[in-house]
Amino acid sequence: MKIGVSASSVRRGGERCTALPIVPGERKMCKEPQGLHTAGCMVTRGKLLPRKSNTHYRHFTVRAAGNNSEETGKDTKAKWDLGRFVKTLWFFNKPSSPFNLVKDTLAKPFSKTEDSESSMIVLAGTREREAENVVIVAGATGGVGKRVVTLLLNQGRHVRALVRDVEKAKSLYAPVIEHGRSSGCLELAPADITQAKTLLPEYFTGVKQLVWCAATKIVPKEGDTEDRQKYYQGIKFYDPEVEGDTPESVEYRGMMNVLDALQNSLPKAEGIDIFNPAVKKDVIFGPIDDVVMGGVSSSMLSVSPLGGEQGTPAGIFAGNVTQANNGGFASVRSRNFTPSLDVSAYDGFEMRVKGDGQRYKFIARTEDAFDGVGYTCSFDTKPGIWQTIRIPFDKLIPVFRAKIVRDGTKFNQHHVSSLQLMLSKFEYDGQLNPSWSEGSFELPVQYIKTYVEDPSIPRCVMVSSAGVTRPGRPGINVEEEPPAVKMNDMLGGLLTFKEKGEDVVRESGIPHAIVRPVALTEEPAGAELELDQGDTIKGKISRDDVAELCVSLLEQKDMANVTFEIKSTVPFSTPFEIDPSNPPPPRDWGALLRTSKLKPHVTGKTIDGVYTGREKATV
Repeated sequence: MKIGVSASSVRRGGERCTALPIVPGERKMCKEPQGLHTAGCMVTRGKLLPRKSNTHYRHFTVRAAGNNSEETGKDTKAKWDLGRFVKTLWFFNKPSSPFNLVKDTLAKPFSKTEDSESSMIVLAGTREREAENVVIVAGATGGVGKRVVTLLLNQGRHVRALVRDVEKAKSLYAPVIEHGRSSGCLELAPADITQAKTLLPEYFTGVKQLVWCAATKIVPKEGDTEDRQKYYQGIKFYDPEVEGDTPESVEYRGMMNVLDALQNSLPKAEGIDIFNPAVKKDVIFGPIDDVVMGGVSSSMLSVSPLGGEQGTPAGIFAGNVTQANNGGFASVRSRNFTPSLDVSAYDGFEMRVKGDGQRYKFIARTEDAFDGVGYTCSFDTKPGIWQTIRIPFDKLIPVFRAKIVRDGTKFNQHHVSSLQLMLSKFEYDGQLNPSWSEGSFELPVQYIKTYVEDPSIPRCVMVSSAGVTRPGRPGINVEEEPPAVKMNDMLGGLLTFKEKGEDVVRESGIPHAIVRPVALTEEPAGAELELDQGDTIKGKISRDDVAELCVSLLEQKDMANVTFEIKSTVPFSTPFEIDPSNPPPPRDWGALLRTSKLKPHVTGKTIDGVYTGREKATV
């Protein structure tokens, strides 16, 4: 059978235009200068010609030669579905309930504006308007806490100190600031960790890591000097008692309060699920197809109970995409999140999808409006293969109606309103999607969540205490234990609530390191140290060493979810001194931690009457 193109459609000056091989019934695109009907006809196969301002297109249907069908060479236009268009608008613009309207209206006058005066006090450096990579220190005026703050400032870090007594903090850090020994920024955040209402949201903006040095105040019953010399010396024993807040309110509930305030600042190692039909069912997606611009493509995202990997639930983004009526895209978008999502603790979005070989777009929106800028990143898929797709936040570009917004603002990680998946024939600024094909498509989506680039680095470093797991441990001789173990009950369950505070950190999912020092002293740093797990060691250690360790852990890979004890090898009764003219070299904390071969998830706890020792604790 001879194959050709209708002469009436492509004949020009009595000649037939040359075309690529064609197939009966296949639609072609014909390019014509404006105002002419058949001149300059060009037939292409499988490719959409780029649109030009002086060019428009006509559809032609290939037929077998001799076929007198009147449809050949005529423009075709699919019927536009007004009903679908109205449903789309209603789905994403459904009016708020009267209750929510009243609530939102009443809340606005009391919302803090960007120009409101901050409650924080800058002692050193300059506060940036949108500070990032802040380290917040709880217990910043204590023996270890003040050293941690000073070390961080000397590294040039931005430090935010949670302090109850502002004047004490100013006096404490004045020498550091006056002598110009710090290059960082120090902000004081007046707060009481035992009172959640004092932990203002602004204190935790931009915070990326926490060092917990807060502790119950223990004093000698006989009294102490103003600078607490008896307590801090750590060698000679004084009969102790709790002064002020109880161990439960400081060690346990204080930790809960601070981590609750940091829930949008510190990441969970596994990320947070945004869409995951297996565990989260409150995110609803609706279609936004080219029907909004007159097209007839269609799609939806439905949940299949067995559509995921290994027969688990998954969302199925599927439909039919066509360029009829000048269309060519199909997409699904979530309804606006209420409240919006703060993903600033993370490094990007992650998806698990089963591809079909096409290039899709991932879009995150930071505006509640229906039609606005979408922060977009394209991703390629492999047919029939499950893939993990990661979209770093810094790869999201501002796009409006398939055009890059060159002077667009940076992606706002603090306010994500909705997410969208799209299959489109266009990339950006008129460029074509190289792997787009007309017809049906299907993209199973196992989950959409956030991710942390390196969850092996601790985001929370907690200073706890050796001995926390010893009260009540089977077979232990309490009389041979340090005073804190023997006097645990008398001190209001001091070690018991420190252990509970540890559990709060572990259960948070935040990458963490828990340091359990033995008796703390004012001796200088530099003694030989021993690290162990299982909570059995006794002895002493310098606060200087513990502070250096905490600061080092903020940068150490492969130290997340590790709990360990630390002590000096110098006998308890032997003073440790250094020669000021020949001080010890700086300690290589990374090497010490690596050679100690510490294991994650080892706690030394007693579970169901069994001491777990140096093995991983399982419940």
